[in-house]
Amino acid sequence: MQDITRTSKHETLANRLVDILTRLNSGYRLEAAELAKEFDTHPRTIRRDFIRFESCNIPLQKEGKYYFLDPKYLGQLTFKDIQTFSQISGIRHLYPKLDVSFVRELLDSRVYGGKGYSVEDASQFKELFRIFSSAILKQQQTAFLYKGESRVVEPYKLLHHHGSWYLAAVRKGELRAYRLSRIEMSAHAHELSTYKPDPVILAQLEDEESIWFGQEKSEVILTVHADVALHFKQRQLLPEQQIVKELDDGSLLLSSRITHITQILPLVRYWIPHLKIVNPEGLQDEVEKGLKEYLEL
Repeated sequence: MQDITRTSKHETLANRLVDILTRLNSGYRLEAAELAKEFDTHPRTIRRDFIRFESCNIPLQKEGKYYFLDPKYLGQLTFKDIQTFSQISGIRHLYPKLDVSFVRELLDSRVYGGKGYSVEDASQFKELFRIFSSAILKQQQTAFLYKGESRVVEPYKLLHHHGSWYLAAVRKGELRAYRLSRIEMSAHAHELSTYKPDPVILAQLEDEESIWFGQEKSEVILTVHADVALHFKQRQLLPEQQIVKELDDGSLLLSSRITHITQILPLVRYWIPHLKIVNPEGLQDEVEKGLKEYLEL
C-alpha cells in the first residue's frame, strides 16, 4: 500500500465538501482564495469543489469572485441532499454513516479523516456535465464520439464509479456506460429526438452497483490467507462479497459475484499472494499467466 505523505487536518475531502455545502445552504457567500487558506490547499482545488457541486445540480450562482446558493433554495438542502452528494462525489465510503448527528459531529470536532482516495479531476468534464445534465433533464437524445466512433444515445444518469465518471445511456435498446474521459463532442449535426425514460432502466440504475449493465453475473470462489482475513471480515473488498466459510487455520472461503473479469482480476493481483481463485479454475490460470509474462519482460 502506498504511503500517503500529503496530509493536513483541513485537507480531508469529505470534511471540506460537507463543510462548504453546509455554509452555502446557510447563505454564506464564499471565495475560493479565502477557503483555500482556511483548508490549507490551493484555490484550484476549491474551484474543483464548486464544479463538483454544479455537476450534482446544486443550484450555485457566481458573482465576481464569490460563489453562493441561489437565494430561493437557501435552507432547503437537507441532510439527505448531503448524503446523496457524498455518494455521487465519491466520498461516502470514507465514513461509517452520514446522518444528522454524524454530520454535526464531523463539522464541529473534525475528529475524522481520510487518506489516499483518488478520483478523476472533474474540472475537465465541466462542459460534458453541462451538456449531459441538460439532456437528461429535458429527456433529449445526445450525440458524441466515443473512441472515435459516432454515438447517438438516450442519456439517463451521470455516474461516479471507483473514482471515474461515466454516462449511463441507452443505445439501440441497451443500457451502457460511457466513460467521460473517452467522450468527444462531435461537430457533425445529428437529428436528435426526445424520449420517454423506461421505468425498467431507471430501476436497473437504482439497483445495479457496477457499471456492467444487463450482463449476467457469475460466481467466483476464492481463498483468503489467515494473515489478511481480518480485512475481508471487516468490510467488502470484492464485488458482492460473501463469506462462505471460516476455516480452522483462520483463512476464509469467499464468494464474489461479477459481470466481467476486470472486476476481480486487479483485486486478486493486488492481494497476491494472499488471495487465490478456486473456481472457476481458468481465472486463476489467467492471473498466473499474466504474472509469468510480466516477469519475462
